[in-house]
Amino acid sequence: MAYRVPALDNLIEQWERLPGIGHKTAVRLAFSLLSMSEEQSNRFVEAIVNAKKNIHECEICCNLTDGEQCSVCSASNRDESVICVVEEPQDVLAFERMREYHGLYHVLHGTISPMNGVGPDQLRIKQLLTRVANTDVTEVIMATNPTVEGEATAMYLSKLLKPFEIKVTRLAYGIPVGGELEYADEVTLSRSFEGRSEL
Repeated sequence: MAYRVPALDNLIEQWERLPGIGHKTAVRLAFSLLSMSEEQSNRFVEAIVNAKKNIHECEICCNLTDGEQCSVCSASNRDESVICVVEEPQDVLAFERMREYHGLYHVLHGTISPMNGVGPDQLRIKQLLTRVANTDVTEVIMATNPTVEGEATAMYLSKLLKPFEIKVTRLAYGIPVGGELEYADEVTLSRSFEGRSEL
């Protein structure tokens, strides 16, 4: 007879539901959680419940926050004339780590993907258009991922933004630092040429 503990099996199964967590990692996480003291495990569970209960979308940019507005939208030192459009909330974290961008963000919560049943109405596109129409935005930066869906979403948004007569730009893509030309694909090389700048 195989060794089975239904409660442990259920815990492992719940870990496996998370993206990037395979069976072996789920088993390690489950046993790690079980080895915690009751106080530690209660804090862990409380953090999950608290996050799920209190985190929601910012009323302005659709990023995640536990207040009415996120810390970027409520900051007084941000450049309100520039909006950087990203796919997911974790993309905002990536830009903020860079510490070079001082404008605002708009989080779409996905990309247009007909194959996955995601159309423009499932994204936060209307909110973006409302922001542009009602504020003094002069530039919108398309920072969607360089995938088919990301490119299609950026093109779709640029067409919708055309009547506003504002500058719509796209992030440059190309050879990563430390990368070698011989291993780059044709599209990456082409983008590298297009995005080249004067030295």
